Amino acid sequence: MDETEFWEIIDASREDAEGDPEEQADLLVERLTRLDPDSVLDYARHFEARYNRAYLWDLWGAAAVLFDGAGDETFDSFRCWLIGQGREVYEGAVHDPDALAELLDDFDVEIDGDGEEIGFAADEAYERLTGAETPDLGIPMPGGEPLGAPFDLEDDSVLAARFPRLWERFGAA
Repeated sequence: MDETEFWEIIDASREDAEGDPEEQADLLVERLTRLDPDSVLDYARHFEARYNRAYLWDLWGAAAVLFDGAGDETFDSFRCWLIGQGREVYEGAVHDPDALAELLDDFDVEIDGDGEEIGFAADEAYERLTGAETPDLGIPMPGGEPLGAPFDLEDDSVLAARFPRLWERFGAA
């Protein structure tokens, strides 16, 4: 599976789910179980590489604006959800997290941003196909700290200054 095929699977599942991340996760599992186990592992490698690439301070700050605060688990789930939004949104956000202000049509904290199940779709599909857990993908985990310059994720003035467009649209009132 190449990168284009990976994004096609993500896009088709998102469109069919009409933006519902839980439904998207179910559709991903369904679609992945139609593939052979090696293709599922290829998908998982693509997903994991993008998940790790999104381990950035600035992206965490953008999540903090969207959620009015974001701890470790929220940020992990957000990165899965972000991948589920497709290549354009993902690449735009990784390159410039403040661009999420334009890339997102809307953001509902009750529905959006929770992509934990999207992150486990390949594992579930692989287990259904083989009866075994997903093996080590050979992709190194990111270091202890996100890439970039750290800043206070709980300081509204810092968040508003770093992400002016995102803050204007989604920031705390």
